[in-house]
Amino acid sequence: MATSSQSGLHEKLAAILGICQKMNSERDLGALLDLMAREATNFLDCDRASIFLLDRERNELWSKVALGSDEILRFDARFGIAGQAVLTGNPVNVPDAYSHPQFYTAIDGRTGYRTRNVLAVAVRNQKGQIIGAFEALNKRIGAFGPRDEEALAALASHAAIAIETAQLIGELRRNQDELAQQNANLWREVESKYSTHGIIGTGPKIQQVVRLVERIRDSLVNVLITGESGTGKELVAKAVHYTSPRARRSFVALNCAALPDTLVESELFGIEKGVATGVQSRVGHIEKADGGTLFLDEIADLSLAAQAKILRVLQERVLERVGGRSPISVDVRVLAATNKDLEAEIVKGTFREDLYYRIKVVHIHMPPLREIRGEIPLLANHFLKEYCREAGGQPMEFSPALVRRLAVAAWPGNVRQLRNEVMRLAACARQPVITEDDLPEGAPAPGRESPPATAAPRQSLKRAVAELEMRMIAETLAATRNNQQQAARLLGLSRQGLINKMKRYSIVE
Repeated sequence: MATSSQSGLHEKLAAILGICQKMNSERDLGALLDLMAREATNFLDCDRASIFLLDRERNELWSKVALGSDEILRFDARFGIAGQAVLTGNPVNVPDAYSHPQFYTAIDGRTGYRTRNVLAVAVRNQKGQIIGAFEALNKRIGAFGPRDEEALAALASHAAIAIETAQLIGELRRNQDELAQQNANLWREVESKYSTHGIIGTGPKIQQVVRLVERIRDSLVNVLITGESGTGKELVAKAVHYTSPRARRSFVALNCAALPDTLVESELFGIEKGVATGVQSRVGHIEKADGGTLFLDEIADLSLAAQAKILRVLQERVLERVGGRSPISVDVRVLAATNKDLEAEIVKGTFREDLYYRIKVVHIHMPPLREIRGEIPLLANHFLKEYCREAGGQPMEFSPALVRRLAVAAWPGNVRQLRNEVMRLAACARQPVITEDDLPEGAPAPGRESPPATAAPRQSLKRAVAELEMRMIAETLAATRNNQQQAARLLGLSRQGLINKMKRYSIVE
């Protein structure tokens, strides 16, 4: 027959087990500390209990001021009864708090609580390291005894596991939230960079492209983008994708001209394992773009066989990998680009007419740089700012004479060539103001495509100069988006001088 002492021991063990189960089910650190304090207070029959955690970097102990409170109490880990338990690792049982030399009276002074007796034990993790202290205050009847010490030590040993688990989960949640925030910020940056704001130009031809991209923003139709090499066809394709409902899905680009005929089909459609010795299964670009956008650059360079298979994907929304026998469903929006005349290619028999009408639901044409010379100052300054921002150096600018030189130069490589030339000038410049002296040998020369000069009609020199000034001011204001300060600098005028000329010629922004 069990004695009363054995019965009491069983009850205490059962109570400790119940408390441990509650602690192990709580994953929020703040709620866990409240739970521990509340359960320990009831279990030890005292006024209150607290968990103090050790901040090793600051050598401080910290705890909540009260249950459910967000206010944190911090103090030097060398002070107080809890501090003694942490420093020695031994239980500290103080029957009369104010007579003990280690009692930290400032805490009572701060909280307004009157402490009579204190029991504190160290909290150790599984490695035996002390991570804090478990403290009980004011036994309701008498003082804390040896059994209270044993009970609080038992709770402390289980508390350490629950605390470290909650801290780890809290850190994982913070990391997850931080990653989610970083991901959201990156998406905003990508969408901003590749939205229509990334299409630089104020003239009618570029603005027509911008308006068309914005008009099909909510549409999922296929788009054909034409234009010479270097005119920004991929930039427009990204603008179409990142302003569409598919913006958060994959944008997969494939340069068809860079692929040999033997690899085109496997790159587009994927390949099954075992088609040839050593070949492993591989997903193709179309399948990678499932749910998103596939950009086929230089689509005119695809073989007729590959064109036929792409047509099937567009018509039936299924594909088969090379060596595969089962169809795979795909949901892909196709944006195609070419620098060739596809209608001429159809006549020659190198491009399928039915595919042409499938991809040309919407047609966007990118003009060559020689047709939009008014955009060159704006583009050049944009690329220069981009270089300075990425290089992290001091701001730089072009001299007005150099801008005029760039504006009349031949750019057979179009915007891509202009960007590369600006990057080279910025990298090699010796001063913050880049001048014609910084132009290297082989720099772009005045364009040959300009019409030959013809004899000017008879008019006064004053009138000819006025017309030239009017045209240059209007073009520069358009290129700088009516930024008078910037336009004046490019024209070699003061801002007030520019304003005076605008008034003289009745030029309105």
